[in-house]
Amino acid sequence: MSKNRSLIGKIEWGRMLKKLSPYTIKKGLLYLKHYGPKEFWIRLHERFEPEEVPYGPWYEAYVPDEKTLEEQRKHSFSHAPLISVAVPAYRTPPQFLREMIESLVAQTYGNWELCIANGSPDDSAMAEILEEYEKKDRRVRFKNLTKNLGIAENTNAALAMAEGEFVGLLDHDDLLAPNALYEVVCALEKNPEADAVYTDEDKVTMNLEEHFQPHLKPDFNLDLLRSNNYICHFFLARKSVIETAGGFRREFDGAQDHDFIFRCVENSRKVVHVPEILYHWRTHKASTADNPASKMYAYDAGKRAIEAHLKRTGTDGIVSHTPDLGFFRVKYPVQGEPMVSIIIPNKDQKESLEACLNSVREKTKYTNYEIIIIENNSTSEEIFRYYRELSADPRIRLLRWKKEFNYSAINNYGVRHAKGEYLLFLNNDVTVITEDWMEEMLGVCQRPEVGAVGVKLIYPDNTIQHAGCVVGMGGIAGHMFTDMPANRTGYLHKASILQDMSAVTAACMMMKKSVFDKVGGFTEELAVAFNDVDLCLKTGRAGYLVVYDPYAQLWHMESKSRGAEDSKEKVRRFQTEIEYMRSHWIDILKNGDPYYNKNLSLTKWNYSLRPLPGTSAPK
Repeated sequence: MSKNRSLIGKIEWGRMLKKLSPYTIKKGLLYLKHYGPKEFWIRLHERFEPEEVPYGPWYEAYVPDEKTLEEQRKHSFSHAPLISVAVPAYRTPPQFLREMIESLVAQTYGNWELCIANGSPDDSAMAEILEEYEKKDRRVRFKNLTKNLGIAENTNAALAMAEGEFVGLLDHDDLLAPNALYEVVCALEKNPEADAVYTDEDKVTMNLEEHFQPHLKPDFNLDLLRSNNYICHFFLARKSVIETAGGFRREFDGAQDHDFIFRCVENSRKVVHVPEILYHWRTHKASTADNPASKMYAYDAGKRAIEAHLKRTGTDGIVSHTPDLGFFRVKYPVQGEPMVSIIIPNKDQKESLEACLNSVREKTKYTNYEIIIIENNSTSEEIFRYYRELSADPRIRLLRWKKEFNYSAINNYGVRHAKGEYLLFLNNDVTVITEDWMEEMLGVCQRPEVGAVGVKLIYPDNTIQHAGCVVGMGGIAGHMFTDMPANRTGYLHKASILQDMSAVTAACMMMKKSVFDKVGGFTEELAVAFNDVDLCLKTGRAGYLVVYDPYAQLWHMESKSRGAEDSKEKVRRFQTEIEYMRSHWIDILKNGDPYYNKNLSLTKWNYSLRPLPGTSAPK
């Protein structure tokens, strides 16, 4: 059994017992009440599974040493913009307030200002600290508000103080890493058109002794932002963009940052991600950061923030909560009734093909589709007998491919005979689970910015076979969450939420025919392997999104009809296809998948950390 799979289902009981306190017990009971016993047990396993690479030692090795920080302090930028950091403060504990301010004072980039809007002017301890720092460092400024105006208006008051070219948002009890602003300005120097920037983050205990739950983010991901406020901290935007966006809105309190981020990115030429952990989100009993079963109003506000964004962008979509509060589903209704051409290559495998076709015909609610079966040198009499039976169905057409097997060429041949505006590539060894799978895929694929849509594929033993692909995984590309129980949601629920990815498998993939034609279809030099990854990468290069949609689900036997890669010819062909990918997609293989994160493993499918020098690697 693989290391990946051997960890599934285990709980690190020692770590869980260390976390026990009246607060965590109360929190656990809230989870139990919300999810019910079965779902609670699943989430308990997810929360306390052993970390393959423990974050504590990893983080200690990750943080820059003093020599590196000193080099950053001496660095000279060609353009050193003033960065304003806006902080809405209210009843901030003195120690937290000092530590927050000190995290700015410690910055290796010096051209910043700290703008604090004090919503508790009657708090003498806060006033004393603010006055002390303002006298010591002219970059620290504060304004006493007449009263607490709420999180949105307090933040707007801090934003109004900002004079910088860019403005970042910092909560009053959180911390910036000392290299945070330096890394942001480095990114701005490389990307002069950037109007918004965000970084990775982690959580830190109240006493700052333990860093945990790193949030290692992808580059800008529209569908992920519609599923969850993954950008969150540290977020900065050009001041002119903030002025256009209009600041914070009190009607979205609880999700005011999600609403604000949407409006900023909508008005940005380019959104840049800095894949470094530069923000530390302090969690304590007074914070909602570590208590997702509290304050339903915040999740309702998040739902409304997404709905408002969809309305502004002219996008039809129905937003709903998922079982994981703070994560959302957007269902895109089908516009009209366009034809979908389902293309299925087949050689022999009568039973698999029959199960596939029966599931499509019996479980698919959408009706305007055709099925094109491409016969590729079958030898069994039973398959030809079955083909004759199928000829009675006017929606099914049979084409013959008489040359040797070439997945790309066969599918390109099928597309040339397709009548649909949308193409649905389907393996002969998949069967439908969700009845609305085709409408689900079609609704997403119809969006003008989308070129291709993939689905969640599940093995017959109810474990995941495919939940999107990451380029570079295992060398060239690999599926995520393979072998994880299908009822699990994975790292930050990524197995179960809509998001953009660099690639999805063509075992079940929908594409606009216009986009397929535009990018030149499947590359026929890739006869067996990586042809779907290559097609998706060409789709992304042409400016379209490739979307992983977990709400469309199918069973998959996986490559049942192809056989093992065990002959000399097959091994040689596989090596040739690897070299094709390396030569044609060297940039993404070298620089990393933009929808993944450089700090995540390329040998593990579960978003575990990539080991750093000096940290413990998986055994």
